[in-house]
Amino acid sequence: MKQYRVLIDAHDEKGLVYKISSVFFKYNLNILSNNEFVDKVNNKFFMRSVVVGDVEEKDLYDALVEILPKKVNVEVITPGKKNIIIMATKESHALGDILMRYEANELDANILAVISNYDDLRGLVEKFGIEYHSVSHDGLDRAEHETQVLELLSQFEDIDYIVLAKYMRILTPRFVEEYNNKIINIHHSFLPAFIGANPYKQAYDRGVKIIGATAHFVNNNLDEGPIIAQDVRHIDHAFGWKDMQRLGKDVEKIVLSRALKLALEDRIFVYANKTVIF
Repeated sequence: MKQYRVLIDAHDEKGLVYKISSVFFKYNLNILSNNEFVDKVNNKFFMRSVVVGDVEEKDLYDALVEILPKKVNVEVITPGKKNIIIMATKESHALGDILMRYEANELDANILAVISNYDDLRGLVEKFGIEYHSVSHDGLDRAEHETQVLELLSQFEDIDYIVLAKYMRILTPRFVEEYNNKIINIHHSFLPAFIGANPYKQAYDRGVKIIGATAHFVNNNLDEGPIIAQDVRHIDHAFGWKDMQRLGKDVEKIVLSRALKLALEDRIFVYANKTVIF
């Protein structure tokens, strides 16, 4: 018996669920779980099903494509560990949380390597038996440094996702295009938002009452890619900026790991710079 995750998005029309279900019935597949959503504004249909039975992946895919509208996206995925690369700079909290979850078999992933523009985190990473590569940016402009990183990444086959665990370098359109909708980033997100040096000090000076974090796919607009997961913590006047920073790091690592888990389980549809998540 084989298990598949079936992801479908299409122009919405009557009878889609019936047609899809009829294919499952035809191949005597048992539906273990099923989620559907219709975006009425854009008239888009989304469906994620987990099915089990005795059918070949290609046969199931071909049967679904044949009965669905022409402009349809269909994925039939066999569950298994996905290959990820983690990129970091100097901060250890987000990276360390992922490594601990990986060690505890909480992530359905193979961490192929950690890449950083500094050597600071080598000791932490190698304790987990994971490759660590330092690609220094000293003396290089952004394009030159990125070329070296891309050359290193090209040595790894079948990268499913790149996780930016507080990687503090802005990626160029060239890099983003190479790994479209495969790069997951985490950043703080205050209300109101603060950019530049020491955002927690800025937030403290402004009297912020909420600390948050946002995990998103990277696109060419800084920190404005499709949002995957968010969370906030409420604070008050008694919090100093270092207290806020510590709490912010806790939120960041939890949100990033949550977003990564959603990606690894094929629960994310990206559409119109937004996400539909089941």
